Amino acid sequence: MIKRVTGAALLAVLAAGSQTLVACGRSDNGEPGGKELRVWHYEAPESGMGVAWNEAIKEFEATHPGVKVKLELKGFEQIQKTAPMIVNSNSAPDVMEYNKGNATAGLLSKQGLLEEITPEVKKRGWDKLLSPSVQVVAKYDDKGIMGGDKWYGVPTYAEYLQVYYNKDLFKKHDVQVPTTFDEFTKVLDAFVAKGITPLANGGAEYMAQQYVYQLALDKADEPWVNAFQRYTGKTDFTDPAWTYAATTFADWVTKGYIAKSSVSTKGEDAGVAFMSGKFPMMFSGNWWFGRVAKEAKFDWDTFVWPGAKMTLGSGGNLWVVPKGSKNKQLAYDFIDITLQKKIQNILGNAGGVPVAADSSAITEPRAKKLVDGFNTFAQSNGLAYYPDWPAPGFYDQWVSQTQKLMNGDSPQSVLSGLQKTYDSGLPK
Repeated sequence: MIKRVTGAALLAVLAAGSQTLVACGRSDNGEPGGKELRVWHYEAPESGMGVAWNEAIKEFEATHPGVKVKLELKGFEQIQKTAPMIVNSNSAPDVMEYNKGNATAGLLSKQGLLEEITPEVKKRGWDKLLSPSVQVVAKYDDKGIMGGDKWYGVPTYAEYLQVYYNKDLFKKHDVQVPTTFDEFTKVLDAFVAKGITPLANGGAEYMAQQYVYQLALDKADEPWVNAFQRYTGKTDFTDPAWTYAATTFADWVTKGYIAKSSVSTKGEDAGVAFMSGKFPMMFSGNWWFGRVAKEAKFDWDTFVWPGAKMTLGSGGNLWVVPKGSKNKQLAYDFIDITLQKKIQNILGNAGGVPVAADSSAITEPRAKKLVDGFNTFAQSNGLAYYPDWPAPGFYDQWVSQTQKLMNGDSPQSVLSGLQKTYDSGLPK
């Protein structure tokens, strides 16, 4: 579990980090005169990304004698909330994993807090390695809207959501893997009839909103997604897709498909509960793959959301270089290593979705299935990003509104609250 540091504790950490930088005598001109490259990310060590990036650190240190990588694991929400304060300060890391999308990387790019790295991308050929669908989340326009013409980060992996399931529980209760949405609801009913809550959920963080968004996607199409995410048309939260999603999710809580008590559950705790065997299924991202493989004490596998033509996913979170980075060239060297085939192949076999691997080198069966599933969605324009991306502050609003939905507020009032935040964040 990644330790979360907030408030006074965070300031103490930052102060200590600043003292460390002075002690190491880092250069201010981006040259390798510093003895330390500070890297922040929030991937669990057992995840595909965590495994691959640890190998990248070894490779970096072997090819940069005298330079040590100082890896600092942070919580996702910690970076989400503190990045604007950190990236332009003396305590900024040299390279940092940061969430992609208009409300995060796009916002910081518009504010001038991230290095614009287009020349470096072209010089090193990263634009040739990454497919167009993966590049979307790395490039922003002057208003901070993704899909622009300037690079502000580099994804070294991709991601999407799938259903993890406990094969032992499915077998014990004579339940078959569903291939259609109707079959899926029958599976949910079958577990409820046995007194089992079928779906793990974390209402206090990202999981609940992702259920709602997937339900909306089941009734949506690509123009609907582009209007919502990239402002190519008007988004109306009273439309049939959003109305169906909010109403169905509330109904699922009432029916016991999702526990009402999970309204205050963190994503980490939901994942741990699934891995302990408490829930038959968990709908979440491939960032869990490595941990499930290591920690689950039962036979397990995955399937894509039944009947889905679109699902949540995109190019992965970005390596960004903050304005406050003291060793920018070293940062670019590190990013380059994470894109090498050797590292990408390791990432794929450890349960990540690589963006520049040799596909024949992905040999672990479940990992290969994972990568193939992503490629299917990517090739059909079926990656619909994430619901919190379009507007600054939208993530917190989604958490609040889905909690209200779970607690019995009407779908109409919840959708109205989302509409208000969304509209207030539209680019001027």
